[in-house]
Amino acid sequence: MSERASYAPCSGCGAPVPQSEGPTHKYVVASPGCWAVYGTLLAREYGDFHYPAVHRLTVDAYMAQHPGNAEHDRRQRQSVAVHLCALCLAIEGGLPLPQVTEELGRLTRQRSDWPLLSAPLSPHWLTVVDVIGAADLADHTARVERWARSVWEAWAPHHATIRQWATGVPR
Repeated sequence: MSERASYAPCSGCGAPVPQSEGPTHKYVVASPGCWAVYGTLLAREYGDFHYPAVHRLTVDAYMAQHPGNAEHDRRQRQSVAVHLCALCLAIEGGLPLPQVTEELGRLTRQRSDWPLLSAPLSPHWLTVVDVIGAADLADHTARVERWARSVWEAWAPHHATIRQWATGVPR
């Protein structure tokens, strides 16, 4: 007789993920079940899909979706800010993803601390759970792109600030 996994919402993104007692990240606020699903997705990207072009968006969407309350953790504030800058540069700026990575290096060299952004109150975003079931690389790519856009849109109240950080130019 097999037991059905019990699910609970992730403490960071709210995705329904298997309850588990596994590991989590030091400063990314995610439940162990969500962290495990993300790990499975990364393994699939590296293995089955041979490190797809959208990997940059996978990382940025996941990290921006797990902000926690970073008031007292500089690493957490920086992670959320930098990954949101990456989404801004890719989605709004249309930068090729390898160039986004270069820009993030520049941003983190220029700034050592980032202010806290209040997390979306009602994010209505897609999550890692919406991507994990992709049938093939094309489906995976489309799902990751939709996920990244949904995360970016959830942070709309902060877009002007994030654009300023990412480009140095207010819009």
